[in-house]
Amino acid sequence: MSNVLVVEQDVSTAEAMVRDLRRQGHTALSVDTGARALRLYRDADLVLLSLELPDIDGLDMCQSLRAESDIPLIAFTRLDEELERVLALKAGADDCVAKSWGFREIGARIEAVLRRTRPRSIISETISLRPLHIDPRTREVRLRDRLVDVTSKEFELLYTLAAKPENVVSRKELMAKVWGSNWSRTSRTIDTHVSSLRAKLGSSGWIITVRGVGYRMGRAGRLPEALED
Repeated sequence: MSNVLVVEQDVSTAEAMVRDLRRQGHTALSVDTGARALRLYRDADLVLLSLELPDIDGLDMCQSLRAESDIPLIAFTRLDEELERVLALKAGADDCVAKSWGFREIGARIEAVLRRTRPRSIISETISLRPLHIDPRTREVRLRDRLVDVTSKEFELLYTLAAKPENVVSRKELMAKVWGSNWSRTSRTIDTHVSSLRAKLGSSGWIITVRGVGYRMGRAGRLPEALED
């Protein structure tokens, strides 16, 4: 399941897109301005961006998103014109579609872009830090055999830390691997997701803050190695 951020100023159009995305199995949220999209896009797996926005030019939005992140980005336009699509692609969009196209085709293009851009490193082996198990094939996290409900970004963050449980992973590396971003300014994005994961895992000891550097996995609830078998 992927989390899609729809950026569209027309409420009825946005609601229809969110409804169709959820019907196809995605999690979806809509915002009506470019400014709100720039604040929220790091929690998404893909941005579906209208080029007609009330506050920021759509092509400028494409450039801003691409300058800060490698997040999958599909632009959509009211007019089905070649020049508009070419400009969007040159501005950084991975694809550009017309609003008049059927949502079945738009949905297929979303899946195609996600397949091309989804990090290969996440599709790997199951990690077991007993009693915590992280399965990248099903994208499930289980703690003492209980399913933990995590978002897509929370899963990738936890997997990235658990893949190197004895190492400290820097904030810069986490932003690059989980959010596909080279954004180096101070951000609460990672802190917010870590806080949420700690709450869901029932202990702050699962993820340790290394001040001024990043995070590493802790040993909260982990069985001693001699007892794991």
